[in-house]
Amino acid sequence: MRLKLTLLAVLFILSTLFGGVGMAQDMSEVTILYWQASSILNPYLSGGTKDIDASAIVLEPLANWSPDGSLNLLLATEVPTLENGGISEDLTSITWNLRDDIVWSDGSPFTADDVVFTWEYCTHPDAGCVQGDEFVGVVSVEAMGMHSVTVTFDAPKPNPFRPFVSHIQPILQKAQFGECLGAEMSACSEQNFAPIGTGPYVVEDFRPNDVVTYVRNENYRDADMGKPHFDRVVFKGGGDAESAARAVLETGEADYAWNLQISPAVLDSMEAAGNGQVVVAYGQAIETIWINGADPSPDNPNRSVWMADGSNPHPFLQNKSIRQAMSMAIDRNIIAVQLYGRSGKATCNFINSPASNVSPNNTCDQDIAGANALLDEAGVMDSDGDGIREYDGHPLRVQYQTSTNAVRQNTQALIKQWWGEIGVETELRNIDAGVFFGGDPASPDTYQKFFSDVEM
Repeated sequence: MRLKLTLLAVLFILSTLFGGVGMAQDMSEVTILYWQASSILNPYLSGGTKDIDASAIVLEPLANWSPDGSLNLLLATEVPTLENGGISEDLTSITWNLRDDIVWSDGSPFTADDVVFTWEYCTHPDAGCVQGDEFVGVVSVEAMGMHSVTVTFDAPKPNPFRPFVSHIQPILQKAQFGECLGAEMSACSEQNFAPIGTGPYVVEDFRPNDVVTYVRNENYRDADMGKPHFDRVVFKGGGDAESAARAVLETGEADYAWNLQISPAVLDSMEAAGNGQVVVAYGQAIETIWINGADPSPDNPNRSVWMADGSNPHPFLQNKSIRQAMSMAIDRNIIAVQLYGRSGKATCNFINSPASNVSPNNTCDQDIAGANALLDEAGVMDSDGDGIREYDGHPLRVQYQTSTNAVRQNTQALIKQWWGEIGVETELRNIDAGVFFGGDPASPDTYQKFFSDVEM
């Protein structure tokens, strides 16, 4: 298991910063622009938002979370509760009753067997399932007839709404993915590039790392009500955040652009053209820096792999005082105000929405002097006067990687400066966003591999 210990939350922004031009009601095509191009349409093989969102146009979970924290039912008939018997009194199981009027886009019926298969698919011992953590503690998923499924846990779960809830865990069609278990997951290109789903659209054409074109699902449950609204959806990828914003706000080439992480002044000037509107909504997406608890050395055969027996530790980042000092050195307010503008708020909370679930408002002001004092007290000193502290003979030198994006590179530069003030030397590395947030198992540069000391 790889340790992904989050050190701090710098800020958070909605995963979609909307900039759209006005559209006539009879418009039959909408163009969505993600400057991180989709590389696969299977969220079980990629943790990148670009791939999860592109998949969500086709694939659906049993339910999804609404902005207010309530559950929005998709393939289930009701939210399981203690009162309706859907959740067992001992909190060790949850039973979902499924809609009996759902068919896959190929016209075949959606049943509980598809839900059971999806669990088997992700939890196969030879699988490289990115969403495996969502099924931790699940001991069985059983079909209770054609349209009911029970998930059983190894211990009481006060919140049993993780498996099959949200678009990172949609239901896959057993008939299509049945031969894609274990080591065959990533080899099933036809399935991963054109999944059969229950959602409003089907894939017409997919060019990985470029564009996906969708057309209406004629078997969609609300098709007879005039839904979905558009005949076609074009999900275009590539370029960078600034060109994506320009395509909506200046040239009108696209209707919607996502994640506009660019200079506030540049974004404001584009919006002033009057062709579109930037909308910011604060949600649960946060910018975080992850600290590697395992040894990421390139010559380590267990590179970045966290061993349960603690036998593969990072040379110094397992020291709590060092991690705390690195956090204390960050000025989140400067990053939020100067780099993210209206799209960012400083926080060091991990739960920021919905309002009913917000975690305590921890204080996380910058304290360089306090960070240095903490390291001094812990005996992490600069013994040779080169400006870099050492711990057990290891200089505090870290590689800090993230995706290629102007705002993130400016964030890196600031953090490098602040860490330098407490005796931590930082090497900066940026990786193309399509690669970094992709799911290529052969790539050493995906964020899931975590072949670095820290990453944002």
